[in-house]
Amino acid sequence: MGKKEKRRFGDRRDGKLLRNIDSMHFIMPIIFPNRCDNEAYLTDRIDLENINAYLAKKNGKNPDFKYTLFHVILTVMAKTLYLRPKMNRFICNGNMYQRNEVSAAFTIKKTFEDESDEALAFIHTKPTDTIETVHDFIRDQVTKCRGAEGDNATDNMDFFNKLPRFLSKWLVHIVMWLEKRGKAPKSLNEGDPYYSSCVLSNVGSIKLKCGYHHLTNWGTTSLFCLIGEKKMTPRFDENGNAEMRETVDLGLTIDERLADGYYYAKTLRLIEHLLQNPELLELPLEEPIEY
Repeated sequence: MGKKEKRRFGDRRDGKLLRNIDSMHFIMPIIFPNRCDNEAYLTDRIDLENINAYLAKKNGKNPDFKYTLFHVILTVMAKTLYLRPKMNRFICNGNMYQRNEVSAAFTIKKTFEDESDEALAFIHTKPTDTIETVHDFIRDQVTKCRGAEGDNATDNMDFFNKLPRFLSKWLVHIVMWLEKRGKAPKSLNEGDPYYSSCVLSNVGSIKLKCGYHHLTNWGTTSLFCLIGEKKMTPRFDENGNAEMRETVDLGLTIDERLADGYYYAKTLRLIEHLLQNPELLELPLEEPIEY
């Protein structure tokens, strides 16, 4: 994620082939080739007291586009991927790659109606980004996606959908063969959420509880983050006394072939630490923190 290295034989446009990994992580993608067969699901319940106080402070300046829980969580995930680089790897065609950038994708509902279209938003972060720059980008994306302008991934799907069925299926299978080898045209996967470091889905915004969401064998995404509905939950102190606190559940689905359980556990501790100390998100994404 630092200085850009020269592309070598075996590297992809979106990732560098990892040539010196240990034997287990070399063998696993070969004997367990499908991402969907290697999912690990983690859940966490976050106390929102500190986040709510932080959002109240940020929104006290009356920005034209309010800071929300989603801005916090997206920035937390981006910073985590910078500080825990193994989480930003992916496996394709039996090989493991280190992604060239930290990115995130999410779906925007144009209006909250049954027949309303959805649009896809894709954010390419920079190491110097903070929650302020992430907030501004999301504002621009929401304005764009809820306007008349479409997104590249949706336009590509519309193109195949308009062709005769036999022809579109044949072309899609060709694209899938090329995609597995990193040879698909950039125009076809640019803006596709399943080529991002992390896909986020804020199901709480449509009043759904947090749950499991699968990964896909298509694309390169190895991390999916589901954000549930806010709710009041009893929190117990050391004496067993309960206090009702506002919380939110997070569901993380990850490709278990990327690292070991200790690495994932420490990553989850980092996510928890950032969510309980959201002011750290005002530091550049690449800046290390103690936790």
